[in-house]
Amino acid sequence: MNPIRPTDRAIGAVLGSAVGDALGAPFEFGLPGVFRERFPDGVGEMCGGGGWEPGEATDDTQMAVLVGESLLERGGLDLPDVFARFRRWAAADPKDIGLQTEAVLLDGDPWDTAAALHFQVNGRAAGNGSLMRAATPAVHFASAGRATTMAAARRIAALTHGDAAAWEGTAVLHELVRVALLGEDPLAAVPATLAEVAPAHRERWATVLDPHWEPEDATEFNGAVWPCLGSALWALRTTTSYEEAVGAAVDLGGDTDTVAAVTGMLAGAVHGPDAIPTRWTSALHVPLPGFGDRVLRATDLRDLATRLVA
Repeated sequence: MNPIRPTDRAIGAVLGSAVGDALGAPFEFGLPGVFRERFPDGVGEMCGGGGWEPGEATDDTQMAVLVGESLLERGGLDLPDVFARFRRWAAADPKDIGLQTEAVLLDGDPWDTAAALHFQVNGRAAGNGSLMRAATPAVHFASAGRATTMAAARRIAALTHGDAAAWEGTAVLHELVRVALLGEDPLAAVPATLAEVAPAHRERWATVLDPHWEPEDATEFNGAVWPCLGSALWALRTTTSYEEAVGAAVDLGGDTDTVAAVTGMLAGAVHGPDAIPTRWTSALHVPLPGFGDRVLRATDLRDLATRLVA
């Protein structure tokens, strides 16, 4: 891999996730191939649509920013504070919020029981919402090593997702980002990472993270945690650049913003921020409902990532 500084790779992860999110947002719930049909020359643009402005990031990046700012302002992982920020954001009626996440945040239950109670009642809580917001904590905890970053991932995921499958998938993503920040190949790190997954969930995660797995092998919609992360690794494995990876992710259709956000997180860490096209970063903007009129731009995300690794 190229000699890119770890701090730059961290910027690539945070910025790359946000760009993937905004690129994929207008294509959400579309069919496979729509992105390629829209841009047959292979040069994708921040086109907007579906209620999104060109370059506007969704709940994926908004929640990642909230986690990152909590980590910085509270001097570490303060789960009640993260939950309170999520709840404040959700109450402000953001353009997009997952149904499961909305219920957990706004049903009025305490931070440490809300997700578990929701899962107990509904029996379904393995959506990809725990993956989409992982860029900032993955960057922050990377320097603490594998065990610490995976443990932090599980705790943050559990704030909104009661199914441990989501915790384990988020832990895997944290670890693969950590490996990429070191300049190593996250794809090669999958076997060792799977060995750290809770035994009850290891086999299912091994299936979707297998190097021969492809998105058409998915048994669930890619809004579920398993095919979302599996598709991100597939996009990284089958392309040679950041631009190609997120384009391939969006072209899968379905939950395009989140699949591209997770893909962009990994591809940004692998290829670095200079690989992210400026025609995409220049349009990027991240509103923060519930937090005044704040709108973050690419420079703000670069600064956030830098502070998270300081």
